[in-house]
Amino acid sequence: MDELELRNTLKVQRAIRNLTQAELGELAGVTRKSVNAIETGRMVPSVLLALKLARALDVAVDEIFSLAGGQEAPSAPPEKVHS
Repeated sequence: MDELELRNTLKVQRAIRNLTQAELGELAGVTRKSVNAIETGRMVPSVLLALKLARALDVAVDEIFSLAGGQEAPSAPPEKVHS
């Protein structure tokens, strides 16, 4: 199976809002260094931190973070509704 890579647009989303790394970190409850590490791909945020960053930027998590590479998991078939 191919490796999956977490991509992010955190730096772009932050720049659109004219926030520094320190300001975004304060809004999300983390340090500037953590924001920098996520932006540069050296750190993968926890789900909780990803949600906090999305909330601080007022966007959906998938507008910041996405998977690249590998094969996507097949989607589950729709459930059948019986009348």
